[in-house]
Amino acid sequence: MTASTQTIEYEYAPGHFRASEPNVHLPDLLDEGQMILNMGPQHPSTHGVLRFEVVTDGEIIVDVVPHLGYLHRCFEKHAQSLPFNQTIPFVDRLDYLSAMTSEHAWVMGVERMLGIQGELPKRTEYIRVLVAELNRIAAHFVAIGTYALDIGAYTPFLWLMRDREHIQRLLEWVSGARMLYNYMWIGGLFYDLPVGFEERCREFTQYLKPKLNELQQLVIDNEIFVKRTANVGVLPLPVAINYGCTGPVLRGSGLRYDLRRVDGYSVYPELDFDIPIGTGQVGTVGDCWDRNNVRVLECRESLRIIEQCLDQLTGTYKRTRDYDPQALVPKKIRPKAMDFYARAESAKGELGFFFRTDGRSDVPVRAKCRSCCYHNLSVISEISRGAMLADLVAIIGSIDVVMGEVDR
Repeated sequence: MTASTQTIEYEYAPGHFRASEPNVHLPDLLDEGQMILNMGPQHPSTHGVLRFEVVTDGEIIVDVVPHLGYLHRCFEKHAQSLPFNQTIPFVDRLDYLSAMTSEHAWVMGVERMLGIQGELPKRTEYIRVLVAELNRIAAHFVAIGTYALDIGAYTPFLWLMRDREHIQRLLEWVSGARMLYNYMWIGGLFYDLPVGFEERCREFTQYLKPKLNELQQLVIDNEIFVKRTANVGVLPLPVAINYGCTGPVLRGSGLRYDLRRVDGYSVYPELDFDIPIGTGQVGTVGDCWDRNNVRVLECRESLRIIEQCLDQLTGTYKRTRDYDPQALVPKKIRPKAMDFYARAESAKGELGFFFRTDGRSDVPVRAKCRSCCYHNLSVISEISRGAMLADLVAIIGSIDVVMGEVDR
């Protein structure tokens, strides 16, 4: 990484760095001994097309300016050009590591506009929650595994990719795809669970429980991991709220806020699970360690949810010959003219969709995605000032962003 000498639009004041006056030569505004470093997008810790312009004073970070790259997904433009049901494959590509939870938010929003959400069979709802929670665990495994890789631990990444592969195979068995599923349809599902899926999934839950104990003991509670993450990147709760942070980033700062409880959508109100939060167990509430610990604890809670769903799917709502997962799939989707916002708890936080419809077409006039990754990423500058340059990698990884959802 080398100092930049390009002419860009910035105004600099001690402890603050922002876009302002045109044609200002930035190095001329730096104090003696300060320099500008570019981290990414080639740096692996930036997790995609993301560049950080870092103002440093020796090894101390004075300020950080994120520059978003472009994956050219154009999700919102696609959504305004296609019928609601044909947009689901594009929803998958937002947070491509947690596509099922993104689908869940989209289809529930359209079903609420159509007024059919409460009419779905319970088996359909339990299957949706089952696959969404499986995908949530898989997404957290990528977050924790790549985070360990970012700060110098290689083996945990291999362990978590090994266990994530079991989930990928289960979801591939259900939908036919490994990452981009198009499984949840408006009004139902692509298909019922394959015969024998419930038994195989229950075997997986029994396999994973001791693996999560190993993850907690050998990685999260590891002395080196604790020293690398405790008291680093502390995000105070008021700052998290002001920046619109959600998901593990917000809950790591101590607020027990989860849309599965707050909104109580689908069958989540019927399920027993806890909402883990950061407590400052080894450092300060809201530090990098708390955010990672919350993700591991959420994997445990997701396992509890999965087991309860399996109990219902093999008991009260077991498969029958007259069950049709596509029975309520509308032939034509034409909601009334309205503005509508729907949201759900994805693996990264609150994923919301705003719809504007004219009542005449099955194509929305306006579709807007409220990206939890975008809001969580915006807090990087706030929690990095005063940190060591080497800690910036740890801070970025603890936020767990997927750039497909940021560039939408």
